[in-house]
Amino acid sequence: MVTEELRDGYDVVVIGGGAAGLNGALMLARARRSVVVIDGGAPRNAPAAGVHGLLGHDGVPPAELLERGRAEVRHYGGHVVPGEVEAVTRAEAGPAGPHRDASPARGEAGFAVALADGRTVRARRLLVATGLLDEPPEVPGLRERWGRDVVHCPYCHGWEVRDRAIGVLAGGPMTVHQALLFRQLSADVVVFSHTLPPPAGEEAEQMAARGIRVVDGEVAALEIVQDRLAGVRLADGTLVDREALAVAPRMSARAAFLAPLGLRPVPHPAGIGEYLPADPTGRTDVPGVWVAGNVTELSAQVGTAAAAGAGAGAQINADLVAEETRQAVAAHRDPTSPAAEARLGEPVAGERRHGV
Repeated sequence: MVTEELRDGYDVVVIGGGAAGLNGALMLARARRSVVVIDGGAPRNAPAAGVHGLLGHDGVPPAELLERGRAEVRHYGGHVVPGEVEAVTRAEAGPAGPHRDASPARGEAGFAVALADGRTVRARRLLVATGLLDEPPEVPGLRERWGRDVVHCPYCHGWEVRDRAIGVLAGGPMTVHQALLFRQLSADVVVFSHTLPPPAGEEAEQMAARGIRVVDGEVAALEIVQDRLAGVRLADGTLVDREALAVAPRMSARAAFLAPLGLRPVPHPAGIGEYLPADPTGRTDVPGVWVAGNVTELSAQVGTAAAAGAGAGAQINADLVAEETRQAVAAHRDPTSPAAEARLGEPVAGERRHGV
């Protein structure tokens, strides 16, 4: 990753350098906002060989897609800086500055974003797009196969495991739904009840009607032969031949650094993890903070996350425009006001973008 110097303040700090964060930054940079992306460098889909279901980019390696995105953000004057955010707090009103690249805003309060390496940057607005952490079941050998022949999403990985012997490891309320989706891709699907009771009632009838077998008993390990999944071994020693295993990991939003603002993940209504609630535009309950991507929509694929980032970026720009318009009206009405004095040093949009 190209290393760039982190300035003291920006119109918008984007936390998270995945599809949602980069597309949000792209929209903001094209709107001539000073914007920086703080990229932790650990995308959720890093283990996958390719991004799927993204129109015009199906199969592109995740790292390649992100590098293209960084280049596009930089092309429009945005910054992308590697770093881990440790905490975000409300900042005191900063001194008036000649350029927005030098201070969050003339005399306005904003946010102070503290990085783990000791750097701090100020922002007028925040876009949080840090994604989530997958917490797969603790089965020996499972984590090592994650994103390869151990998968979670039939839309991300289903085509790649089509017509194979697929296992579904029960892990929560979505197990039967997941099994039915993978049944669309293969006639040979087995559900391992693992530590849960076998499906009953209507769910059991649905799986029986679709020819999905249920194997009771705890899963002890995965059998790997020549770097390929060969089977699932139960605690009693039984080996069930499988070529792919679908799991439903618990998903947790990466957002601990927002706790000083009073913004914390909450349990997801579907019981699949924790997320940051927001309105349809990505606006949170904390004024000035937007979220996009998997941090708020746990099931979002790359295309959905990118679209949400773009939408949030546009909403943030509109919010800043409204604020600046209010200030301009106040200065117009009273040329001797602090707002009018602050506007004397305001650069034109081109100067702001390039930090001239």
